Amino acid sequence: MKKIATLVLLAMFTLVTPLYAASPAKMLTYVDKSNQSFIPVGLLKSYEGIKVGYNSAQKKITITKGETELILYVGKRTAYVNGSKSSLKAAPFQYNGNTYVPLQFVSKHLNLNIKWEKNTSSVIISEGETAKPLPVLSGSLISPSSKPIVSARKTFKVGSRTFHTQMLTISLLHPKVKLDVALAGNKIGKVEQLRSLAKRNKAVAAINGTFFAAYAKGSYKPPFGYVVGSGKLLNNSPGDRRTVFTFDNNNLAQLVPGPEFKDHFTAGKSTGAVQAGPRLVVDGKVSLNVKKEGFRDPKILTGAGARSALGITKDHKLILLTTSGATIPQLAEIMKKAGAYQAMNLDGGASSGLYYNGSYLTTPGRPISNAIIVKY
Repeated sequence: MKKIATLVLLAMFTLVTPLYAASPAKMLTYVDKSNQSFIPVGLLKSYEGIKVGYNSAQKKITITKGETELILYVGKRTAYVNGSKSSLKAAPFQYNGNTYVPLQFVSKHLNLNIKWEKNTSSVIISEGETAKPLPVLSGSLISPSSKPIVSARKTFKVGSRTFHTQMLTISLLHPKVKLDVALAGNKIGKVEQLRSLAKRNKAVAAINGTFFAAYAKGSYKPPFGYVVGSGKLLNNSPGDRRTVFTFDNNNLAQLVPGPEFKDHFTAGKSTGAVQAGPRLVVDGKVSLNVKKEGFRDPKILTGAGARSALGITKDHKLILLTTSGATIPQLAEIMKKAGAYQAMNLDGGASSGLYYNGSYLTTPGRPISNAIIVKY
């Protein structure tokens, strides 16, 4: 009898446990072809006073806040607000380990504030003092079986010059893709070959990151600028004005001015970051302001050499690109033509390197300090 009671309690516990509480899947806001928006119901647990439960047998979602109770069902357009029947414009659904509910419906009844951000293709959902940004995916959901990374050798013409580039395009919202930043030798001041760093971290792709003291005497060659990896501030750089590439747990990537980054990180908005610059593209247009970013070398805009750069598209793809013999203005034009909506320069010269699927696409001429890595 005691054994039967225990089994019943276990079954009840399974039915009412919070929805996907332990799921590591990235969260996003999905806008379907009918312009209906959805958010992961698990996100709602981030806000004080909101509770979420799930009955797996009935596919029933229960959301409570104070005296408000919402009941929805996966695959059904009928919902209940404090027991009163209500019709939904679109039904909740499950995707990549999360259950998605209509944003308009839950925001209305839970008094959530919604702010759409055009320049980062994201939405900030806030309640009280808690604000959560999510990348926005429009159109079709990404199939886990689709290819997360596309490698291509592309040619771009800038003025009278033709540039041959190596280019990786990474789908940041793909269920398999995880971004991170890794240090050479797992320690500030160390250097390591890019391929070794990538393989040690089980990365499928990698590109060199920040500037560093490559010509310093001795073995200690520290990076210049902010470096964040796996949510930890690995290298602090207060007062540095150069652009920072940063991303969060949901692979929402953006470029942040150096003076704004410390607050950005302190607010918990960055799990990975590298600071390099200069900024190349802003909102789809070439934009260079090297003086504002603190660059003092008069040849920063005229010198040509091997280059590494990254770009972010409006639909959350990350472009990693290398080329040779380009000036910074030429690199900016290349990144714009490559489809970047936002873009910035990385360390170049002998540091410039791009790794993919076990091999170099561009072989760096020296060991490097740190790298942006992509893992599955």
